[in-house]
Amino acid sequence: MLHYLRELLQALDIGSLLDALLRVAAVLLCLTVHETCHGLAAYMLGDPTAKRMRRLSFNPLRHIDWFGLAMMFFAGFGWAKPVPVDDRYFKKPKLGMALTALAGPLSNLVLAVLLILTSKLVYLYIPYSTGVELLFSFLLYVAAPLSVGLGLFNLLPIPPLDGSKLFAAFLPDRAYNKLMYYERYGILVLLALSYFGVMSSFISDAIVSVYMFLFTLIY
Repeated sequence: MLHYLRELLQALDIGSLLDALLRVAAVLLCLTVHETCHGLAAYMLGDPTAKRMRRLSFNPLRHIDWFGLAMMFFAGFGWAKPVPVDDRYFKKPKLGMALTALAGPLSNLVLAVLLILTSKLVYLYIPYSTGVELLFSFLLYVAAPLSVGLGLFNLLPIPPLDGSKLFAAFLPDRAYNKLMYYERYGILVLLALSYFGVMSSFISDAIVSVYMFLFTLIY
């Protein structure tokens, strides 16, 4: 039995396992910040729905959709549990929805800046060790690029992504209501785009460009 366990341990690719764990941690961090900031923005605009449903929390378990998390790894994009928003609480419903939607991507870009800045402080002021190197790599090469990617991806004007609500704010009421009605089918469009690789090159280039801009700005 001990011989079998030793062979099993030797067969495990610890590096790949650690890499997967770091990516999962980064996804949980970025999605949690994204969804919490949606709820905070809605709350500041007068909608208490997210607070009542305990979604103003940095506990990832309150936000994670496990199927959506798996899709992020297997399909190239994923999702968390949508933060409940009731636009009847907003003085200007379309504007309120647009600002609430914008809070998610904007929070991811701010988070990316904080992660890159923290990695610089780690590099400059904390003595080198294996654990410090791991933390530095996680901040700079895993979490920060992912946060940029999540923010930019959600700005695409395709329902149910946040960009569609920003775009919808400029539409007449009739067209706005129609777009919101068909929002439920947007996920099928996203799956098709992901499967056929449509816009993947454009999105990747945009993520690299923004990430390198932030990196150069801070370092």
